[in-house]
Amino acid sequence: MNTEILGVIAQIVLLVVLSFPLGMYIAKVYRGEKTWSDFMKPVERWMFKLGGVDPAEEMDWKKFLKSLLAINLFWFLWGMVLLVTQEVLPLNPDGNMGQTAHQAFNTCISFMVNCNLQHYSGESGLTYFTQLFVIMLFQFITAATGMAAMAGIMNAFAHKTTKTMGNFWYYLVLSCTRILLPLSLLVGFVLIVEGMPMGFDGKMQITTLEGDTQYVSQGPTAAIVPIKQLGTNGGGYFGVNSSHPLENPTYLTNMLECCSILIIPMAMVLAFGFYIRKKRLGYSIYGVMLFAFLVGVVINVAQELGGNPRIDEMGIVQDHGSMEGKEVRIGSGASGLWSIVTTVTSNGSVNSMHDSMMPLSGLMEMLNMQINTWFGGVGVGWMNYFTFIIIAVFISGLMVGRTPEFLGHKVEAREMKIASIVALLHPFVILVGTALSAYLFAHAPVFVENEGGWLNNPGFHGLSEMLYEYTSCAANNGSGFEGLGDNTWFWNFSCGIVLILSRFIPIVGQVAIAGIMAQKKYIPESAGTLKTDTVTFAVMTFAVIFIVAALSFFPAHALSTIAEHFSL
Repeated sequence: MNTEILGVIAQIVLLVVLSFPLGMYIAKVYRGEKTWSDFMKPVERWMFKLGGVDPAEEMDWKKFLKSLLAINLFWFLWGMVLLVTQEVLPLNPDGNMGQTAHQAFNTCISFMVNCNLQHYSGESGLTYFTQLFVIMLFQFITAATGMAAMAGIMNAFAHKTTKTMGNFWYYLVLSCTRILLPLSLLVGFVLIVEGMPMGFDGKMQITTLEGDTQYVSQGPTAAIVPIKQLGTNGGGYFGVNSSHPLENPTYLTNMLECCSILIIPMAMVLAFGFYIRKKRLGYSIYGVMLFAFLVGVVINVAQELGGNPRIDEMGIVQDHGSMEGKEVRIGSGASGLWSIVTTVTSNGSVNSMHDSMMPLSGLMEMLNMQINTWFGGVGVGWMNYFTFIIIAVFISGLMVGRTPEFLGHKVEAREMKIASIVALLHPFVILVGTALSAYLFAHAPVFVENEGGWLNNPGFHGLSEMLYEYTSCAANNGSGFEGLGDNTWFWNFSCGIVLILSRFIPIVGQVAIAGIMAQKKYIPESAGTLKTDTVTFAVMTFAVIFIVAALSFFPAHALSTIAEHFSL
């Protein structure tokens, strides 16, 4: 068997095997049960005391959300100040300048919502200070925010009837101290051993094989890369992200980083079943997500290993598949796998240039983000799937003449309206943003030219570049088709607005649904109960998700990725 395919299979098997014990551990952490990480309790008590927080205080869903939104507003203001003044702050040996207001707005919003869309290059756009005290800090906080929101929902459904859903601050701190930090330290140690730089020196002066002098950026890379992957953040320390040899030195680091992206989202799905003590439901959701993930892997790996038919027509043998935009040390197979792993989650880091991939690979990457429920970001991926569970329960109940119920609580018109708004918001902001940018490009060329131009590729691929950008923003992903010139007023502000709407409206809606349902009278399961932990219901949920995505996005893809595929 092809060694590249063996590498892909090994990574998938490793992820499945490790996700089960990690899922059990996460459930125990949030339930407050005894774990090996209890030695962190004194540190956590000190943090709660310093912040004036009573971790035992129970919050209703409204207070839970107020706390979540308040901390994000604070960190937004913090990030804006540091980014625009970074040139006068310490740890700036390369003399990098502060960001403009519109670029700082986009950067701050992007990292605050766990998207990490970058309209700058990491080496020159940030200093070591802002890399650590804005970027790395946000990557912990925003990942923990999504995990805390999911923990609150799990808490609500673990009780028969309750008006509270735990304490947001408690879940936020535990997500950092018990899950994200230990795993980041472990991954970081391996990355340093494999050659990733970790220090505060300025650029290295080296002499190339041709005898030329070159300056290579370095810095505290190994401190930031682990959490960027584990927290499904994805922002590149270097401009070319994990295709850079100092950000991803070897095939081993490539495997480790790729597995780090998906391991917590996979484990969180299982943690839900373990936490509420309904393992079959957790396995059912996990199975649907894993199936969709594997379909994407098969398509993209096959597309990239198969090569470009235009090159075949020229009589050039593509022994290693389509290698445009890819690193030789990584290969086309591992690049195809990464492209799916990073887009079924809200990670967005890349080890190859998605802009150079085959059209059907680009279709799968965008479709993963447009569906936005296959594992997804830490915590919020499961929450997006939860939205479609509510819709599927309601539709199934109407079809079979049974009262729509989920985990012993009725699903009524109020919850259905919120779920529908959340589900339809995603395609709305993507398609409206793409339509607006396409209109301006076609009918306001002076405006586009004044912003330095947008597209390096016309036609079908140019539309794909704009569609991908808004898709990535709405999915809080952050990857891009980098033929798009996006560091402009229009893209910075329009993407920032999409980022805010797509992060906080779904979280507010999903937490509200759980809080409202948890307050209702618990209805014991009976012969008339619609079971949600069966294969039939899993297929129903998958069908609802796929139909919504197909109806929303097929016309746009017919004019972009699909048209480009057939033009080959």
